Amino acid sequence: MTYSPPCCIISLHTKIHERGVLYVRLIIQQKNLIGRLYRYFYIYFETFSVPTIETLFLLVLSMLALESADSIRFLYQHFLSGITEKSLNAFYYACSYAKADYSKFMNVTASMALKLIPDSLKLQPVFLCIDDTMISKFGKKFEDVSILFDHAAHNGSNYLNGHCFVSIMLCVPVWKGNKSVYLSLPLGYRIWKKKEASKLDLAASLVHQVMPSLSSVKNVILLCDSWYAKKNLVRMVDEYENLDIICNARNDSVIYDLAPPKSGKRGRPPKHGKRLSIKDDFSFSEEKIGDYYIGVRRVLSNIFGEREVLAFVTSTGNTGSVGRLFFSTVFPEQLTMFCAWQEKTPLNQTGSEWMKYIPLFLYGFRWNIEVSYYEQKTFWSLCCYRIRSRKGIELLVNLINISYCAMKILSYQDATLKKYQNISVQEFRFILSSQIREQVFYAHFVKNIENCIKSIPFINTLKRLLQQQGYYF
Repeated sequence: MTYSPPCCIISLHTKIHERGVLYVRLIIQQKNLIGRLYRYFYIYFETFSVPTIETLFLLVLSMLALESADSIRFLYQHFLSGITEKSLNAFYYACSYAKADYSKFMNVTASMALKLIPDSLKLQPVFLCIDDTMISKFGKKFEDVSILFDHAAHNGSNYLNGHCFVSIMLCVPVWKGNKSVYLSLPLGYRIWKKKEASKLDLAASLVHQVMPSLSSVKNVILLCDSWYAKKNLVRMVDEYENLDIICNARNDSVIYDLAPPKSGKRGRPPKHGKRLSIKDDFSFSEEKIGDYYIGVRRVLSNIFGEREVLAFVTSTGNTGSVGRLFFSTVFPEQLTMFCAWQEKTPLNQTGSEWMKYIPLFLYGFRWNIEVSYYEQKTFWSLCCYRIRSRKGIELLVNLINISYCAMKILSYQDATLKKYQNISVQEFRFILSSQIREQVFYAHFVKNIENCIKSIPFINTLKRLLQQQGYYF
């Protein structure tokens, strides 16, 4: 990564150095890992005040070093107190009261992701996935906590006390060996509050926030499940020329055949044809594609207005089974998709006879957002926040999220980390965690020998030995 820190960073280093904080020994060294991490995350924080930049980066660094974010107190006791003179309250204050517009994190991550797309894959579509997830909390002390309906019944009940987060994910194509894969990057989280805007409006605002960053992309495809297949969201495809949508829909959604040609008779011509049934009016494939028989035809639907869309119906073929309905505003002939290069099945098995089903195959990328929920809740302490204010919760959750995204982006962005592209984000974090803690240890070591040992040649010899191991002081 080539980056020249602006003057404000240099002045930050000078002020911290005057206080004799160990933090400066780690950050000002551009060659070591912590220095490179600082330059990476500085892009997210560059519009904040200098103390806020320092505090938020330290939080992110501690999350990576401890491989956890159980609480701010936990991070402080086990890592932060050893490298900074800041108090515990300084970190709580930064999360809840600092002037930090974390909504811009989404645009920064999106811009970084687009730079990862190689020239040979520039014409491939990118995907935006919208969904929501719930986090259970005990008590009523958290701001905006409420009783929520949980269709998955994770705690044995259909209701839980907690927060509902609406999130958006970006998937961009990159090379993995000789195959094209999609790198999935969650862009941001927002808490949904019952008495404010609906989840649909909140999801639409997230799309509006990120779309200006994707203006240079030829095809942006929004993926969502049946809950979000409503006018509030699907009509957004009319606002952006490069935006389309592929969505699951309720199987009782009203769909019509295309309007018949004008007959020349008096009176207003019909706006649409007869109403269609997903059981009787679709011709299914002769053999199963994956686990399903698939039928497809052009239709009209009320939620899309007068826009002609593709309707896909999948069926297991069992007697009495009810098929699933999907809509797509993008047609196969509009896509530039290099199917033979795809790692994902069944895209890489698509021949000429399956080309008409490509929009349905692309819907499978929506599952990546569910995978990210699982990883962040299980391995990244997404559910463990203890801060009570809404702003503090959202900022902390989004700090966890940009740390998670960094583990995916850095191996493509930094040539020295390229060898870690094929391992999981958790394994990569473990490797970085070990290196961060080693660098903190050696910084402590150098600081102590400078205070205790008076022999300058001996100190310089020790420093040279450490530099041979990749540590610079």
